[in-house]
Amino acid sequence: MRKTTENKENCVAYYRVSTEQQGRSRLGLEAQKKAVLDYLKGGRWGLIAEFTEIESGKKADRPELEQALKLCKKANAMLVIAKLDRLARNVHFISGLMERGVKFCAVEFPNADPFMLHVHAAMSEHERRLISARTKAGLERAKARGVKLGRHGAILARENKARAKAQARALKPAIAEIRKAGMGTVRAIMAELNRRGIKTLRGGTWHPQTVNILLHRVDDKLGKIR
Repeated sequence: MRKTTENKENCVAYYRVSTEQQGRSRLGLEAQKKAVLDYLKGGRWGLIAEFTEIESGKKADRPELEQALKLCKKANAMLVIAKLDRLARNVHFISGLMERGVKFCAVEFPNADPFMLHVHAAMSEHERRLISARTKAGLERAKARGVKLGRHGAILARENKARAKAQARALKPAIAEIRKAGMGTVRAIMAELNRRGIKTLRGGTWHPQTVNILLHRVDDKLGKIR
């Protein structure tokens, strides 16, 4: 945890990565921090503390998050995160936070109220379950037919296609918001996605080609932007 000078109304930043290696290399942390600080810049909220967690999103035991929440209650502060999945990957966890009465904001959905954040979390969890179930069923059918499963096999291709569609659905609100703000070109959208710390399916940064592919998946009309 790192404290900063108090300014304006209180807010507390929470960052999370999943592995010790990511924590040591700061992979993902810098992007999260930049997204949060950019969001707070010029706003009515002032950062009073930052907490960093190196833990899987599947685990409910988060010492740093617990400290952040206690400080939020004590200082009547809002918890700010870069992306909703930095808090948790299941809707039950998000519901628990809402019941504790701590205000929180996800930078990727800046205009969403707690109810909408709950809806986003529920949709993401449902999508993950569907993809997992379809992938498992596909693997079982392939094994039954004697198909040899490998990293570059047909099953992996179908799984990647499902993940790509899920990503497009998840990013559709963000794309609409970016375009509404006047950033309608591929390069402008690319820059904004990278600024927000949103990663591609492979965990990398966005380029014109990958943005074009994303836009085609989100909406055929959006895909015509150049």
